[in-house]
Formats: sequence, C-alpha cells, structure tokens
Amino acid sequence: MIHHISIAAHNPRQVAGVLAELLDGEVFPFSPAPGGFVAVCDDGHATLVEVYPIDTVMIPGTDDQGARFTKSTSPQGFVPNHAAISVAIDETMIKAIAAREGWRAVTCDRGGLFRVVEFWIENRILFELLTPDMARHYLAAMTLQNRERFTDQAQTPK
Repeated sequence: MIHHISIAAHNPRQVAGVLAELLDGEVFPFSPAPGGFVAVCDDGHATLVEVYPIDTVMIPGTDDQGARFTKSTSPQGFVPNHAAISVAIDETMIKAIAAREGWRAVTCDRGGLFRVVEFWIENRILFELLTPDMARHYLAAMTLQNRERFTDQAQTPK
C-alpha cells in the first residue's frame, strides 16, 4: 500500500489545494521542504501527497542522515512518474475541477480492464483518478492471477 507520494509543482500551494479537494482532505505547510505543502486525506490509510516547489530535489544524506532537500538549477518539465488514486467524487466533479484550473482531464480505458480519469496536474504530471466504480473494476483487474492481462510478461522474472 502506498501511503504518500511526492511531486514538484510550479505552484505547490495551488496544487496541494486541488489535491486536497479531490481527496476530500486538507492542506498544510510542509516544513521539511521550504515552500512545500501537503494534501492530507483522513481515509484510514494516512494518504497524503507532498508537493514541493519545482526547483526542489531530494538528495541522500551523509552517514546516518536521511534524505534532505536542496534546490536544483534545472526545473522539471514532464516527468515519467505518475500515481493512480481512488477518490470519492464522480467524473463530472473531477473534470469540473480540472476545467477550473485549466488542466487536462480525460476518461481513458485501460485495455478493457478498467477506466481512469487522466488528471494532468499543471498539464505535466499525470494522476490517474478512480471514482468508486472505477476503483472496483481496478481492484478486480489488478491481481496477480490477472497479471498476464496487464503486463507483457507471462512469467514473473527470476
């Protein structure tokens, strides 16, 4: 189970606010990353999304120190990472929020297994949002028994 993820945004406060709205949560400043915010959802799983300023990167600490935040000289454009997140709202509300923000949102079929709403944060970061009905289909499809339907591998790598 994934409890939290992090992304970088041009406007961390705005993005965290939209994510909190989608997740029926709240926004708080995130002091470890100056200028960062978190969208927190009280869903019983401690789900949250950390949103850092676009020029923030995490680097390994030294010795027994954990990761630390620093500034990068090359802000991010499109990124290869994404997340699938269940939300309690319907497609109409998701698309209305995206339209209000000027962000792309489109409902897509994933190989006949399930559908998602592709919600493009700042038109550069993909979150696949699943309404309650979409989530039921996703959970039924994404099992180890069904892996051949959603992967290119017929066998688990050795």
